[in-house]
Amino acid sequence: MDLKELRQLTGPELEGKAQQLTQELFNLRFQLGTGRLENPMQVRKTKRSIARVKTVQRELALAEPASTTVKGA
Repeated sequence: MDLKELRQLTGPELEGKAQQLTQELFNLRFQLGTGRLENPMQVRKTKRSIARVKTVQRELALAEPASTTVKGA
């Protein structure tokens, strides 16, 4: 998923995407351990996708308190 697409998602959608990618990473690691994984680079791509989702989640978390502080001032 592209970073622009991730930034358009809401908080719960990002959480669901993170869970989906984590499950996919688990399955890929299992396949890697059993020798059935055809493309080992898929593990790396999935890890990076998880990192992108977590980065966007962090950006949203940091933006929320700042926006509420400005409104209250």
